[in-house]
Amino acid sequence: MATTRSPAVSPYVAAWHSACPRCGRGRLFSSFLRVAERCDVCGLDLAKNDSGDGPAVFLIFILGFLAVPLAFWVWAAFDLPTWAPALIASAFVILLAALLLRPSKALVVALQYRHRREELEEN
Repeated sequence: MATTRSPAVSPYVAAWHSACPRCGRGRLFSSFLRVAERCDVCGLDLAKNDSGDGPAVFLIFILGFLAVPLAFWVWAAFDLPTWAPALIASAFVILLAALLLRPSKALVVALQYRHRREELEEN
């Protein structure tokens, strides 16, 4: 059984702050969506993490679930031309996707670390 070298950090807190999932203090990203090679505080090799397309797929489903009823509600409530609710729903999806993609990727990386810690800390 592996021992942790630092106190447990909540994956949700680490994701919210885009911080290292092990120490909670180092930067997780080196650019907008690129995960850093190593944590600059604890030295955790972050390059082994692979979130793949998971965060984007989750957001597509969640935002689509919210945008379609929004478009129908706007269309029915305000009697707008057909293209207007589509434009409003598209702007809604683009804005929320841009705001939520980074935290959702950080959450997937933090949850991967929490559930596969021994594999990700191998040297």
